[in-house]
Amino acid sequence: MHCAISGEVPEQPVVSKKSGILYEKRLIERHISEYGKCPITGEPLTMDDIVPVKAGKIVKPRTVQTASIPGMLGMFQNEWDGLMLSNFALEQQLHTARQELSHALYQHDAACRVIARLKKERDEARSLLAQAERQVPMYASEAVTENASVLSNGKRAAEDDDMGQPGKRVRPGISANIITELTDCNATLSQQRKKRQIPPTLAPIGGLERYTQLSSHPLHKTSKPGYLIY
Repeated sequence: MHCAISGEVPEQPVVSKKSGILYEKRLIERHISEYGKCPITGEPLTMDDIVPVKAGKIVKPRTVQTASIPGMLGMFQNEWDGLMLSNFALEQQLHTARQELSHALYQHDAACRVIARLKKERDEARSLLAQAERQVPMYASEAVTENASVLSNGKRAAEDDDMGQPGKRVRPGISANIITELTDCNATLSQQRKKRQIPPTLAPIGGLERYTQLSSHPLHKTSKPGYLIY
């Protein structure tokens, strides 16, 4: 008995009630679900029209190739060739996977080194910033102290100059000879300045008037913001 669709001995034989034709169960079920008719006669066919056939265990006959030694050797050779081709394909895939893995490991190692270097630079920058923050207040206090001492020394020297005799203040003044010399020097320097030519690289007045202040960055915090103490 052979299946009317595949032409082979069916594993689960069934028979149509309408036509009495033998089919393989899985093949006829798929055909009915898709077309709803008998594949041989073309009549409408449903699953209720299929009757299973109870039979003993069916042993499939051997193929022509397994019936002789040369046929078996040829079959073994074909299987060996297929095995070698499959093994070659697996080796190619393994080689590609190894290359991708090595490249990924190299990138991971490089990324770890870059991150470690950046962390080291960050720590160094933080330490330098903390050191600078500790030194800036000390320098500012030293500058304020030095400026106060200079002002006090200058004020004391001016008071000492104003005091001629103990307890008496001498009124400062300029003699007539010194005034005459200063007037003559001023006139000479004024004549020289009038004869001086203005260099062409000097910026014009209009250009200076167009200048504007973009920003101001005071170095030290004082009682008057924007001024520095030297």
